[in-house]
Amino acid sequence: MNTNKLRDLREDRDLTQADIAEILNVNQTTYSRYERGDINNIPLDVLIKMALFFDTSIDYILNVTDEKKTYKRKGIK
Repeated sequence: MNTNKLRDLREDRDLTQADIAEILNVNQTTYSRYERGDINNIPLDVLIKMALFFDTSIDYILNVTDEKKTYKRKGIK
């Protein structure tokens, strides 16, 4: 996973790791480990929250695509 994408998404919104951790309902240390790539298996519910919050796709977060733009979602808000 390209962990720079997580950091870049967070910094683009001028947020701290603690801010994002609170939004995702995870410990700040856990979120920091996501950004550093120390944890490669991010829980699906956390990935969904990240994608929705950052208005991007899970594919972008996981480095499957470089397309930051999101796509139409089915019934998820």
